Amino acid sequence: MLKLFKNFNKKNYLLMLLCLLLITFNVWLELKMPDYMSKITVLVQTEGSKMIDILTNGGYMLLCAFGSLITAIIVGYLAAYLSSIFSKNVRRKLFNKVEDLSMGEVKQFSINSLITRTTNDVTQIEMVIAMGLQMMIKAPIMAVWAVSKILNKNFEWSMLTAFAVLILLTVIGILTVIVIPKFKIVQQLIDKINGVTRENLTGIRVVRAFNAEKYQEDKFDDVNDKLTKQQLFNQKSFAIMSPIMYMIMNFLTLFIYYIGADLIRNSTLTGKLTLFGDMIVFSSYAMQVIMSFLMLAFIFMMIPRALVSAKRINEVLDMENSIKDGTLEEVKTGITGVVEFKNVYFKYPDAEEYVLENISFIANKGDTVAFIGSTGSGKSTLINLVPRFYDVTDGEILVDGVNVKDYKQEYLYKKIGYVSQKAVIFNDSVINNVNYGDNNCDLEIVKKAVEVAQGKEFVEKMDEGYDSHLSNGGTNISGGQKQRISIARSIARNPEIYIFDDSFSALDYKTDANLRKELKNYTKDATTLIVAQRIGTIIQADKIIVLDNGKCVGMGNHKELLKTCEVYKQIALSQLSKEELENE
Repeated sequence: MLKLFKNFNKKNYLLMLLCLLLITFNVWLELKMPDYMSKITVLVQTEGSKMIDILTNGGYMLLCAFGSLITAIIVGYLAAYLSSIFSKNVRRKLFNKVEDLSMGEVKQFSINSLITRTTNDVTQIEMVIAMGLQMMIKAPIMAVWAVSKILNKNFEWSMLTAFAVLILLTVIGILTVIVIPKFKIVQQLIDKINGVTRENLTGIRVVRAFNAEKYQEDKFDDVNDKLTKQQLFNQKSFAIMSPIMYMIMNFLTLFIYYIGADLIRNSTLTGKLTLFGDMIVFSSYAMQVIMSFLMLAFIFMMIPRALVSAKRINEVLDMENSIKDGTLEEVKTGITGVVEFKNVYFKYPDAEEYVLENISFIANKGDTVAFIGSTGSGKSTLINLVPRFYDVTDGEILVDGVNVKDYKQEYLYKKIGYVSQKAVIFNDSVINNVNYGDNNCDLEIVKKAVEVAQGKEFVEKMDEGYDSHLSNGGTNISGGQKQRISIARSIARNPEIYIFDDSFSALDYKTDANLRKELKNYTKDATTLIVAQRIGTIIQADKIIVLDNGKCVGMGNHKELLKTCEVYKQIALSQLSKEELENE
C-alpha cells in the first residue's frame, strides 16, 4: 500500500504532518482531563478546599474538551480531503495505465476486474486513509501516553491492564489471520458479480428473446449468494471483536475498583484520599488504553481488505507494457500511404500456434487492398497489427518505409483512420462522435464525412440533427447507422491509411455500394485496407488477399483469383451465382 502514497505531492505530505501534530495535541488534551478530574475529586473530599480551585480545574477540563472537539473537526476535514485526493489520483493513474496497455495486457485482466479495481478497490483504500489518519496515529500515541501516566501508580492495576491488553492483541491477531485471505476472495467475487451484471445488461435483448430471465437470475443469484456468504463470514468474524473488547473494558474497570476498594479499606485516612484519586485517574487512563486498542481493532477490520485492494491495484500499475513506444515523430521518406508486410508471423502471447504465417504484400498509395477468408482465418488479426494493437512475433510491418515499431504511437495513429469490427458509439452527440479525439474538424467537414458515409439522411431527420444525443453503445440507433457513424469518424480524420475491419456488414447492398463509390472518390489518394465477408464489398478492390488458417493462399484482383485460387472461388460461389460472377 505504501507504494501508492507516491501519488501524494509535497503539499499533501505537509497536510499529513499537520494532521499528526493536531492529533498529538488532541491526545494531550484528552489525557489532561483525567488529571483535572482527579484534582477535583480530591478537592471535593478535602476539608478547607476553596470553590475557586474546583471551578478553575473544571474550567480547564472544559477548555480541554472544547480544544479536543475543535482539533478533531479539523483533523476529520483534513483526513477526508487527503483520502479524496489520494483516491482521485490513483483512479486517474489506473485509468491512464489501462489506456497505455496493449490489448495483450488488457486481456490478462477481465474488463469487470479492471472496473472493480478502479472503483471498489480504490474506495477500500480511501476509507482506510480517511479513518486511519485519525485512528492509526491517535491510538498508538494515546496508548503510549496513557501507559506512561499510570506506569508507577500501582503494580496490581498495571498487571491487570497488561493482561487485558494481551487478550485484546490475541483476539485481533487470530481474527486477522483467519479473515485476511478471505478478502481476496471477496474482491474476486465482486469482479464476477460485475461481469454477470454487465453481461446481462449488454445482452438484454437476447435474454428476453430467449426467455432466459430465469437462467440469468439463477446465474446472478449463484454469484451473489457466494459473495453474501463470504461477506457474512467476514463480518461475523469481526463482530466477535466488539463484544469481547467491551467485556474486557468493563471487567477491567470492575477489577480496578475491586482492587482499589480493598486497598482503600486497609489504608490510613490520608492514604485513602490519595488512593481514591489514583484509582479514578488509573481507571480513566486504563480506559484510554483500551479505547486505543478498540480504535486499532476497528482499523484492523479495514486494513486486510485494503491490503488486498492495494495489491490488485499495484498489479495493474506494475504491469509492463509489451508494446514499447518508438521515437520517430516525423518521417521524411518521400513516401506516403504505403503499407508493407514483410514475412510477418504472429501468435498471441503464451500461445503455441501461429495465427498468421509468412504474410507478405505491399499496399501502395491510393490502392484498395481487401482481405477475405473463412471465420478464424486471421483477417482481423492481420490488420490490427498495423496500428500496433499487437506487435508481430516475427517479420516487420512498414508504413511509409519505416517499421511501425519505430514510430511514436501518437504519430502513427495520426496516419490511420480505423473502423473496428464492432461499431463503437460514445455517450455524446453525433457531431462529437464524428469529430472524436484529435480530429479537430469544423462542422462542414463533419457534415461531409457523414454524407460520404451515407448517414446524412438519417442524421438530419433526428430531432436535433448533428447535435442529437447518441447513447452509450448506440442503443438508440440501428446497427447500420452505428457503422455509418463509425465510418464517418474515420473519414473526418482524413488519414493516409484507412482500415475497415468488416465495417460494412450491417449495411444493405444498396447503401454498401453507394458508400464504397463515394468512399473511393473521397479517399482516392489514401490507402484502404478492408476486411470483408461479402464478395460484393471487395469485388472492385485493386488487390484481394485470401487467407486460410493464417496463411496467404491467394493474391490478385477478383478475376485473377477466380481463375487461380480455389478458396476464393468457393467463397464467391457461396454468395453469387456463376452468371453474376461472370457479369462482374
